[in-house]
Amino acid sequence: MRVISINLNGIRSAFNKGLLPWMNQQSADIVCLQELKAQAADLTHEMSAPPGYHGCFHYAEKKGYSGVGIYSKRKPDAVIVGLGIPEFDSEGRYIEAQFGSLSVVSLYLPSGSSGEERQAVKFNFMAAFMPHLRELHASGRDVLICGDWNIAHTEKDLKNWRGNRKNSGFLPEERAWLSELFHEVGYVDVFRKLHPELEAYTWWSNRGQAWAKDVGWRIDYHVASAGIAATAKTTSIYKEQRFSDHAPLTVDYDYP
Repeated sequence: MRVISINLNGIRSAFNKGLLPWMNQQSADIVCLQELKAQAADLTHEMSAPPGYHGCFHYAEKKGYSGVGIYSKRKPDAVIVGLGIPEFDSEGRYIEAQFGSLSVVSLYLPSGSSGEERQAVKFNFMAAFMPHLRELHASGRDVLICGDWNIAHTEKDLKNWRGNRKNSGFLPEERAWLSELFHEVGYVDVFRKLHPELEAYTWWSNRGQAWAKDVGWRIDYHVASAGIAATAKTTSIYKEQRFSDHAPLTVDYDYP
């Protein structure tokens, strides 16, 4: 089972940059999308249901903002749109597709980098999301949450960690929240499980020469319950083409 996660920074932009031909070559079973920056009416037929895929989406109410989606070769048995929390659901940040005993989530956790107000929203989201994460984990289902978590967990997960200790995305409270998720709740950071020491990134700032110099952050994750995490075989970050300011993160699972 091949699963890809990618923050598109605009689905229309990503398709214009060649996302679909690349995706067709990957033969992924599931593709989790974040930051659609579009509403249903903005999507072409190929964007809403690429050849061979079913598409499901959670759009933000605000135009050209946020939004998540999932493409899957198999039609989901059920789709859950949103967390049932209006202030967050209006921003289109969570969609869950269920296939038998497997739940696949596409997540776009808020960014706090634009200022204190958005950082407060991010902390509120994290506080509201943790009980849901615990509930999912306790459900007995296989759970895979792919997306842009907007937090680098450890010093290995961003190039310039020293200079970012007081910045959103690497704040002690944010990192502790992920530590709770991995060490207490029992979820697994799949990339880190397969590559305990590798310093590799999924997002690069548009400032300076971040991309050229590989001064990046690893903020896109496959976060899985232990059962499915144990089946992860290989992972890759695709950097040959750029569809977005994020790179696609692919994991192959030996999962039926």
